[in-house]
Amino acid sequence: MINLLLPPSNGAVIALANPLAGADQQIASWFHAHQTSTFGTILRALSEPGSSTWIGVVLSFLVLFFVWKRGWSSLITLVVAVPGGMLLNELVKILVHRQRPFLEGPFVDWSGYSFASGHTIGATLLYGQIALFLIPLLKTRHWRGLAVCMAALLVLSVGFSRMALGAHYFTDVLAAIFFGTLWLAFCLLAGKPIRRIVSRARRSGAELPVAAQVALMPVITADEGVKNLG
Repeated sequence: MINLLLPPSNGAVIALANPLAGADQQIASWFHAHQTSTFGTILRALSEPGSSTWIGVVLSFLVLFFVWKRGWSSLITLVVAVPGGMLLNELVKILVHRQRPFLEGPFVDWSGYSFASGHTIGATLLYGQIALFLIPLLKTRHWRGLAVCMAALLVLSVGFSRMALGAHYFTDVLAAIFFGTLWLAFCLLAGKPIRRIVSRARRSGAELPVAAQVALMPVITADEGVKNLG
């Protein structure tokens, strides 16, 4: 079954074919039919680590930490990867213009568009980037694996809660995880040439000024950012 994300009467829209439209509707309807007050409360708690308020608080602490440590590269990485990726997702929402699975109900009080899930991509970007900061600092494979698993668990719990609450379709959550992972990978790869420039400057004994770092590093790799924490 092919479902077109049809445009409303106004607004910019991209029509997308959704081969999982049937599964989307079935999953959304099942959770909607089995929703209870207790389950809804649990799901809202699971959603919270992906909320704009929670992400804003965590970002604020990280920004203060990197400023205190003078970790300018890490600060730039964080800002480009997390708020930058979330802004791109908002653009996708406007372009696709997909409606929420349910607009009315005892547990439904949201507005805006559905594709892709903002909570899920926010969690993917924030906790994925934190994991990228931590991995080079962890000495054993066990701890690195634990960091990745914890980040993945947070992302999956947020995505599941948004789907089960009826805020998003299954494909909204999948798309958010995919887009978020892709953006983190792009930020990581795009920073490699810049990292080489900075490394050469440091080996030659010339420390780049902060203004030059900002100009040269629109995107910088996480491991380079971690080195500035020392």
